[in-house]
Amino acid sequence: MLEGKRFLITGIADEGSLAMYVAKKVIEFGGSVVCTGLGVSKHHQQLSDKAKNFLNKTYEDFQVCIEKELGKEALTRIMDVTLDASMDDFCEEMKGKNLHFDGFLHAIAMDKTIRNKEVKPLLEVSLQEFCETMDVSAYSLIKITKKLTDYEILNPGASICSISYIAAAKVTFHPYRNISIAKAALERITIELADELGRKNGTRVNCVRFSPYMGSKAGNATLEEKDVDYAAKMSPLGNANPEDLAYDVVNLFRPDARITGEIRHIDGGYHIMG
Repeated sequence: MLEGKRFLITGIADEGSLAMYVAKKVIEFGGSVVCTGLGVSKHHQQLSDKAKNFLNKTYEDFQVCIEKELGKEALTRIMDVTLDASMDDFCEEMKGKNLHFDGFLHAIAMDKTIRNKEVKPLLEVSLQEFCETMDVSAYSLIKITKKLTDYEILNPGASICSISYIAAAKVTFHPYRNISIAKAALERITIELADELGRKNGTRVNCVRFSPYMGSKAGNATLEEKDVDYAAKMSPLGNANPEDLAYDVVNLFRPDARITGEIRHIDGGYHIMG
């Protein structure tokens, strides 16, 4: 049902990333993907050698992972959502190659207040830490959408989907402070964009809340096995698996679906519990 459709996939850090499962499912249903990751570009000249080496290794691992899991047909490109010039470079290249998108997956987040599975109390979070987390984890949904729209490479009637978590609405059973506020903002941005873009050209914008998941680097940053086990025990169906999420995103990606402004729960029913 996605034959001939192309989607931008952000947020793949490794083969266990939720975004990787979505990319695989898009390809399985006939679509193609362009995957973006962090790496050193001409706009990263102020970085230290240590930082450059880290980013170079990160991007090399990303490319190897994409080719192994998705095949050589899946394009990989650098895109840093904190740098307008980096996003412009990406969009200019896509436009030059006449590559347009029928939607994208927003699966990127960052919170420097999380260290060794511990988070700072909210009262100790600095303005800079708060704003950096908000920029990457929430406002970037607006940034990406605007860039793709300004360069006219996001097709009318496209579908945009982002990944969130129940902590956007509730205090959770494991520490999740600063980034929970960013996730709440991400969900609110989803709703507002759904209204604006739906009326403008039929573009749909939705968000999916997923179960606690330790199969990726992101999950391992905040969770322990006991947290995942607790959620599985509390959920009527147990925790959802990554394929559940991937199927739902593909359903949201399908052409002409009249679904928008949704904050969906793919969590085995955990959200209904008191």
